[in-house]
Amino acid sequence: MSDARYVIGIDLGTTHTALAYVDTHAAPGDTSAAVRLLPIVQTVAPGVVEPRELLPSFVYLAAGHELAAGALDLPWATGRDYTVGWLARDQGASVPHRLVASAKSWLCHPGVDRTAPILPWGAPDDEVAKISPLDATVKHLEHLRDAWNAELAADDAGLRLERQDVLLTVPASFDAVARELTMTAARRAGLSSVTLLEEPQAAFYAWLARHGDGWRQQLKVGDLVLVCDVGGGTTDFTLIAVESQQGDLALERVAVGEHILLGGDNMDLALALTVAGRLEGAGQRLDPWQTRALWYACRQAKEQLLADPELASAAVTILGRGSKVIGGSIKAALTRDDVGGALVDGFFPRCRADERPARGRRGGLQELGLPYASDAAITRHLARFLGEQGRGGGVLPTALLFNGGVMKAAPLRQRVIDVVNDWLGAAARPALQELPSDSLDLAVAHGAAYYGLVRRGRGIRIRGGVARSYYIGIESAMPAVPGLPAPLKALCVVPFGMEEGTDASIEGQHFGMIVGEPVEFRFLSSTRRKDDALGALLERWGEDEIEELVPVHTAMDDNRDAPGTTIPVKLHSRVTEIGTLELSLHAADERSWRLEYEVREQTA
Repeated sequence: MSDARYVIGIDLGTTHTALAYVDTHAAPGDTSAAVRLLPIVQTVAPGVVEPRELLPSFVYLAAGHELAAGALDLPWATGRDYTVGWLARDQGASVPHRLVASAKSWLCHPGVDRTAPILPWGAPDDEVAKISPLDATVKHLEHLRDAWNAELAADDAGLRLERQDVLLTVPASFDAVARELTMTAARRAGLSSVTLLEEPQAAFYAWLARHGDGWRQQLKVGDLVLVCDVGGGTTDFTLIAVESQQGDLALERVAVGEHILLGGDNMDLALALTVAGRLEGAGQRLDPWQTRALWYACRQAKEQLLADPELASAAVTILGRGSKVIGGSIKAALTRDDVGGALVDGFFPRCRADERPARGRRGGLQELGLPYASDAAITRHLARFLGEQGRGGGVLPTALLFNGGVMKAAPLRQRVIDVVNDWLGAAARPALQELPSDSLDLAVAHGAAYYGLVRRGRGIRIRGGVARSYYIGIESAMPAVPGLPAPLKALCVVPFGMEEGTDASIEGQHFGMIVGEPVEFRFLSSTRRKDDALGALLERWGEDEIEELVPVHTAMDDNRDAPGTTIPVKLHSRVTEIGTLELSLHAADERSWRLEYEVREQTA
């Protein structure tokens, strides 16, 4: 929506959400022409409404009797039975089975139906009216919409958020399904002009916005910037190269890591288990729901310790259970030494550049839930990411930009710098340059708003295209063998780096498509195979090179041929402006079909 007055950047994080914006009608040099943050009005206590910089990404589903009438009211809504933000997070620490947390992580989990009411995960169905991960995401966006409209569009409908140019960030490792579900949530919230942007790129755009043309004095041709983004739920790695383009410096995103479900949630659990161990030693055993409440309480205590370097410990309190402790509580403390020992050495251990994450044992049966990384060592995941670049020979960065709330902790940043410098020293390279960030909590929202200006020709653009290669499964033509399915080949329909808003045909190849009856189209993707060209047909690939996505179940309707007829088609792929995949299939007689990547979810 190029004529919209505002460009708006939204960081829809796992644990916090933020909104930044730019008034494009402001005169150059005017302070209102700079990127600004919207303080988000929300309930911070029962009956108390205040603006805060961040909106915690939690939804609390209240029981009818637990809060007084009007306790969850907002200036734009009354009589609600749920709340989003600070009160949701704090209330959920006491009553965890009513708290919807990590909705963003569930939104990209292919093992569950992300449109079904499954959250809060594990809560009794007869006690809580659950919602879907998609619903939770919609509620976060609706809250932002209403807060914006109440603050900046109360007197002018043309300034409503639904009519502005919105840049919505997602992890670089989000696949096409997760991106499409994010767009579905935005549409359901009424946002009509939305573009997706990768979070590590947004963080780098924030750094560019801060330095202006001065970035050219800090980086030179040949530099390779590692964006290390460790948030509440995920870890993302991205490499951005500094290149020469017609005599001037240019930036290109050259690699992204796989989706690693490892972040602040894991660290909070580690701290909770540390405190639980002390409580058990004192004779206080916790039941599963108390353990979950302790998990959330340790998150708050950790944030207090990281925010105040002078604080030696933070109180942790959870509700008691059982007849002897009705109305009572269990109290403990989280110390700075707990945080240092559990987080620095547990999640950022020193390791060699050739070390790799450990593979966890896989039992025949597992509890359903989020597919967390089996190895908690972020430094080993980083070693693998860097070791897989440069045609498998590995690369080492020359500069480092941190992002994500976890990396606010100076000891954690220093450990990553020390580990990478050890690797660089072994390669006789100069020490790593750290690129400072103004705010690790707000950088993504700021950078997204700045990118909105870049799209209008007012800034430096990072080239990159899609962050992974996409393939469609091709069933091999071979005689049937009892008990064995036909081998699957993978046809590359979108190569790594294909630019958004472009399309291409796979020439010289025809494939048989069945019309008139239900069929399954299998899709695959890879962040590791960067050299497969459009139309490359793979017969074999490494175990960890390619992952299969949720398939598309459909029937290619046709009125000319009998159901079950196979007709030859050519494939034409398009990467939309928001980074999702569209695939068209064309017959020789000019008939065509299009595969929409709005999948029918498969429940676990």
